[in-house]
Amino acid sequence: MKPLLLMVLMLLSTPVGADQARILAIGDSFFATYSQSDRSIPDVVAHELGQRVTNRSVMGARMIYKLPLTGAMGFNIARQYRPGPWKWVIMNGGGNDLWLGCNCSRCDRKMTKMISKDGTRGEIPSLVSKIRSGGAQVIYVGYLRSPGRGSPIEHCRDEGDELDARIARMAQRDQGVWFVPMADMVPYGDRSFHAADMIHPSHKGAAAAGKRVAKIIAQTGG
Repeated sequence: MKPLLLMVLMLLSTPVGADQARILAIGDSFFATYSQSDRSIPDVVAHELGQRVTNRSVMGARMIYKLPLTGAMGFNIARQYRPGPWKWVIMNGGGNDLWLGCNCSRCDRKMTKMISKDGTRGEIPSLVSKIRSGGAQVIYVGYLRSPGRGSPIEHCRDEGDELDARIARMAQRDQGVWFVPMADMVPYGDRSFHAADMIHPSHKGAAAAGKRVAKIIAQTGG
């Protein structure tokens, strides 16, 4: 078995609540980046709050993912969630569906499968509803935008804005759901918030995003 797949299996097989964490993070590489060095976005949230955070995010994960075996290993973001003693679930997702799934071009059908224009239907609202039924509050985290130079996902800006808008509408319908956008974080021309690939966050970007998420939890009493 490949080391990466073995690592994912070990992560997902950890008993829920084994570390007494009350905060769960699920999503894609935006959350998984730097998880091995304790500097991922969920790690920053943990450090800021002084609480444990269980991070089940997986590099390359999607909201719409049909393969059953690898989907169960976490490449389907919904499969990363399991009921537990969660007070908060921090989540992200949808970027890989738009970039890898339809190349951020003619993505209307894919977008609507993830979340309808009014934010009431689709894979994302269904997962959020499932999490909420377990009693946890949900923080849905948006993506950083490119600084306008050198990024292979620069052309995804419009799709990212539309996804943000739909998630924001979903959050407005439930006081237990929060949307934390990241679209305004990166100044034009500032490459310091991104890693060398200009897709994933740098340490600076992860720290800034994690602090923004932690602030929401702290303001609501943790």
